[in-house]
Amino acid sequence: MQTTINRWEHFPHQADIGVRGIGGSKEKAFEQAALALTAVITDPQLISPEIAVTISCQAPDGELLFVDWLNALIYEISTRKMLFSRFEVIIKNSHIDAMAWGEKIQVSKHKPAVEVKGATYTDLHVRQEENGTWIAQCVVDV
Repeated sequence: MQTTINRWEHFPHQADIGVRGIGGSKEKAFEQAALALTAVITDPQLISPEIAVTISCQAPDGELLFVDWLNALIYEISTRKMLFSRFEVIIKNSHIDAMAWGEKIQVSKHKPAVEVKGATYTDLHVRQEENGTWIAQCVVDV
């Protein structure tokens, strides 16, 4: 059996950008997609994981749960004026209990490139590959 390396990546999509999380579990894929979301805004390595924020969401299926997860993060970024670099996701049934660690946005330090407006249903997939790897992806509106 192949060992999965948790990672994230972007994929092109017209004027917006796709975020993709890849992991050895659905939770790890969601965590990696959150890092990809952060990387649309700034380099995640510039963000100190100093402040913990609890995030919960619920949806009827895995794909809708993924969009709700990303939109919950976008809400926290917007309302708390924070960026996040570390995530811990626990999925039970159709519910997420998660922690995100980050810090207040500092323009001189983080040099934010764009504001992410929301996660969309475009190119939305949450699936497990034959090798056991999980992929969670969608396009975010910037």
